[in-house]
Amino acid sequence: MHTASLRQRPPLVHFNLQTMEAIYERAGGRTDIPHRHDYYTVLLVERAKGEHLIDYHTYVLGARQVHFVAPGQVHQVNAAARPKGWVITFTREFLVANNIPERFITNINLFRQFGDSPPLDLDHATLDKLTRIISEMESCLPQALHYRDRALGALLQLFLIYCNNSLELDSTQLDEDNSGICLLRDFKDGIEQHFREWHKVADYASEIHISPKHLSQVVKNLTGKTAKDLIQDRLILESKRLLLHTSLSVKEIAYQLGFDEPLHFSSFFKKETGGSPSAFREQGG
Repeated sequence: MHTASLRQRPPLVHFNLQTMEAIYERAGGRTDIPHRHDYYTVLLVERAKGEHLIDYHTYVLGARQVHFVAPGQVHQVNAAARPKGWVITFTREFLVANNIPERFITNINLFRQFGDSPPLDLDHATLDKLTRIISEMESCLPQALHYRDRALGALLQLFLIYCNNSLELDSTQLDEDNSGICLLRDFKDGIEQHFREWHKVADYASEIHISPKHLSQVVKNLTGKTAKDLIQDRLILESKRLLLHTSLSVKEIAYQLGFDEPLHFSSFFKKETGGSPSAFREQGG
């Protein structure tokens, strides 16, 4: 594939709600190519068969699930039969216009910018709650409704809060005033902005004015991974995206990701994945 296939698809509207059935029928049952959006996507799956690829992790489509895709993540829905469910999309601009801080989206820990993004499995009661909210959203969609976006914003928050309450999370992970959570958020934001140029924990620690040791300890306590692991996870993810979805050479990818020598990049990739960049590309992931 060429680089164009990885360009982020812009939103047609800032908030949209569609049925999975309608999307499936418009596509004639064909699977879309892997792609990424510049907006948030939520799939509420009542029932489906097939697979959902999110950043090279494959998840089985089933019954009573919610799938979350963050802006920039590469994903592909491969439905083996006509599914039943809904797809909600919304932009950062929609959040801002409705006074929903993006910090809220970060803290609920449903959308993952990189790493594993498994679907949320629902019990029957939670699915019923979420489908009722979807029905309310549908009734708010007509443009003539006064305060339409405010209503949709409130319903979206309620939907995500119910989803969050289905997760088994440590309550400290939801505390917006927790200093560790703030550091982790700043670190993740820093990785997203600078992973191509900064490969060392010390670079990020300096940016947020703490010691590398303190940053590593906070990240380890909250995520179970080291700060170095998160940096390397982001580099590997981008490596895979570029290898599978662009025609860039391994050498060009190495330089684009901030490696001084292509050999260093190849050694890093092999150490982290068990195979060479070329082999990964040839095998199609």
